[in-house]
Amino acid sequence: MLSEQSAATVRATLPAVGAAIGEITERFYARLFDAHPDLLRDLFNRGNQAAGTQKQALAGSIAAFATYLVNNPDQRPDLMLERIAHKHASLGVLPEQYPVVHEHLFAAIAEILGDAVTPEVAAAWTEVYWLMANALIAIEKRLYEQSEQTGWREWEVVERIEETADVATFRLRPADGGPVPGYRAGQYVSVGVKLEDGARQIRQYSLTAAPGSPVRQFAVKRVAGDATTPDGEVSNHLHAQVRVGDVLQLSAPYGDLVLEDTDAPLLLASAGIGVTPMIAMLEQLSLTGHRAPVTVVHADRSPAVHALRSDHEAYAAKLPDAQAVFFYEQGAEDAAGAGRPGLADLTDVDVPAGTRAYLCGPLPFMRAVREQLLAKGVAPADIHYEVFGPDLWLARTAA
Repeated sequence: MLSEQSAATVRATLPAVGAAIGEITERFYARLFDAHPDLLRDLFNRGNQAAGTQKQALAGSIAAFATYLVNNPDQRPDLMLERIAHKHASLGVLPEQYPVVHEHLFAAIAEILGDAVTPEVAAAWTEVYWLMANALIAIEKRLYEQSEQTGWREWEVVERIEETADVATFRLRPADGGPVPGYRAGQYVSVGVKLEDGARQIRQYSLTAAPGSPVRQFAVKRVAGDATTPDGEVSNHLHAQVRVGDVLQLSAPYGDLVLEDTDAPLLLASAGIGVTPMIAMLEQLSLTGHRAPVTVVHADRSPAVHALRSDHEAYAAKLPDAQAVFFYEQGAEDAAGAGRPGLADLTDVDVPAGTRAYLCGPLPFMRAVREQLLAKGVAPADIHYEVFGPDLWLARTAA
């Protein structure tokens, strides 16, 4: 792992680098996209760049990795690395791209920190970078080798279902007529689309059918922007332009939030469009006849915007020992017995001993649910989660 000399240098300079890491990553992306505009056009999420969330995630992951190395010299933060590697693999990131990142990242460090970047400091942080990069390259290589699909593949839309006013489900089959590769409940695929300005943008969508489905099925929520965030380019394109018969490019399935084969009690908690991986997990549990208790929790603005609600209810009803509790900020009275008013509150929700929990939704929701689960005695290692977009929680947790 990190050499003793470099560990001492990184420990001494971590406060200064950490304080400036936001400026460093902002300068890094400016340099990178000036030199390689195709990366912003065809690989990086332009919406996340505009909102600044990708910059925050990169800054957090670098600082978290360095902090972890100096505090745990014989270990590495594999949870964080696996999460990043799955996302990279879904985008098709290659080993030869890491030297390009190194070039512009360290040029940005030198520009922001100036004379503080002595040869010794540069060498120590270069060691940190390549420890992280080489670990990611190795994990991504394994993921590519394990995949049944190489690169991008064309899939034809065979059905489109309007779930709510802002959520549509797309069902697709391979355009080449070949087999549908397997996956695990909870995983996602990347979808690449060509936009009107010629850019090829990529987004990830969770698969909403259980493994073994003859189709690829995912639900897309139309993302509406605000004063600080632009409209979702890809989600709006899919809603406005893609119909039955159209062809999309999909990656192989990736993602490390997957339903494990277990007899333990389970809790599946979601909010908003975070329901999507939970639907696949619930269907899988119903198909395999999971007999231990399953607690289904969902929070949304109202029953009318609760996407895939009928599937949520139907799959839970097929389980021999399941309870479903839906929280709505408005209109809970319209959801019959399962609806409760307000935000997700597990105070009077039974959580059996030994429960394993899966969470997906906005960060405030997941933080609140995690705190409530910990208070109920659920072990931290048994709480798993998925963030849609740059993971601003994982980096802080790893640190």
